[in-house]
Amino acid sequence: MDTILNFINANHPIILFVYGLVFFTLGTTLILQSRSYSRLELARSLRWLAAFGIAHGIHEWGELFIPLQVLNTHSFNPQFLSIIQLFILAISFVFLFQFGFSLLETRATKPWLCYIPVTTFGIWLLIMFWLFVPNNIPFQDWHNTGNTLARYLLAAPGSLLAAYSLRKYSIEHIKPLGAPHITTNLRLAGLAFIVYAFVGGIIGPAVDFFPGNLINASTFSSYTEVHPYVFRSAIGLILAITIIRALEIFDLEFTRRIEQLEQQQILAAERERIARNLHDGAIQTIYTAGLLVDSSMCLLEPEHQVVQRLGRAVGAINDAIIDLRHSLTELHHTPTNESLTNALKSLVEDPGYLSLVNIQPDFKALDGIALPPLNIEHILAISREAFSNIIRHAHATKISFDTQVKSEFLQLNITDNGNGFPKNSNSGYGLRNMRDRARLLGGHLDISSAFNKGTTVSLTIPREQKL
Repeated sequence: MDTILNFINANHPIILFVYGLVFFTLGTTLILQSRSYSRLELARSLRWLAAFGIAHGIHEWGELFIPLQVLNTHSFNPQFLSIIQLFILAISFVFLFQFGFSLLETRATKPWLCYIPVTTFGIWLLIMFWLFVPNNIPFQDWHNTGNTLARYLLAAPGSLLAAYSLRKYSIEHIKPLGAPHITTNLRLAGLAFIVYAFVGGIIGPAVDFFPGNLINASTFSSYTEVHPYVFRSAIGLILAITIIRALEIFDLEFTRRIEQLEQQQILAAERERIARNLHDGAIQTIYTAGLLVDSSMCLLEPEHQVVQRLGRAVGAINDAIIDLRHSLTELHHTPTNESLTNALKSLVEDPGYLSLVNIQPDFKALDGIALPPLNIEHILAISREAFSNIIRHAHATKISFDTQVKSEFLQLNITDNGNGFPKNSNSGYGLRNMRDRARLLGGHLDISSAFNKGTTVSLTIPREQKL
């Protein structure tokens, strides 16, 4: 044990630097791996944990660099630097506290809870500057008191709340996604926060009041023969590993949402195929059968018993045609009483698309343009297929959707900044369906693409159309 203690004391600056680096790396990694498109509350809550990691890392580096600055640059006031360092410590714990409340999703149900960390920080400031400063206590005692109170009031409850929030969130939101390894990582992070609540929230500098006069860094080191920051470094490393590995949940979420879009496209295409088969096949066949039965009735006397039965058969055939046409109406779901502009605005404002890519619409040219509902549905289907292809294949971050009026034609352009359109994909079912719809609209579809320069899908149709 003496060998370990001597090693720690001999390498004190290095261990202190690693301590700060662990937390700073945790914070910067969470910022760089942020997922603004995610629907999970975890994506928005992690910004508070990132702020905690960065601020806490800077505070710990202060323990190393402030003495060096004072030693090498005599113009620095060591007390002033220590006060700034103390404030950074307290603020880092505020961020940790806020992370726990944010993950609990209390903003919608109990918004007042979000003010508890800031209010507690205000109480800490009041104690430090209203109770202690006028008494002219020695600076080091004042600094130790502020450090310990920040840990008692902010770090300990913030760590316990973070542990509870991570466990609750992993059970309610992550476990149902079927990712047990991510759930395990979040639970391990919660356990690390529980340990940190003691090592980082209770173990602080020695002070004259309970429990700091009994449980502090000095007594902890005397019993364990290891300084608390060694344990804090280990906990920080565990937090960094578990939280960073848990970030895989965002990739899983993205993949499943892409699969959902693909399933929607497949279902839409299948409905289109069934509708066309019903219209071109079943309905026409039944209609022909009805004509045959009706012509057979003309060969018999009106009072004949067979004529009455054939009449009932014709009625049944007509009822079947009505039912099939009703099914066709449901398969061809069309936006009723909605203009093309409003229909396209609803499309580009769909959270399913906006959460994955930035869409910049410009529909000014559509003012005064009126199209039948069925034609609007064709345009929406073409646009959905284009969006789906961009999200699945182009890896684009931005889509420009604009409209132009050229002579007697209306042109809709969907342009992305992705990696270009694969040449061997021009014969895909989705593209064939888009071109078929364009022909039904009396127009044509053009696709232009360049490697790593994006793709433009242009739909040109007549301005005035009829059903």
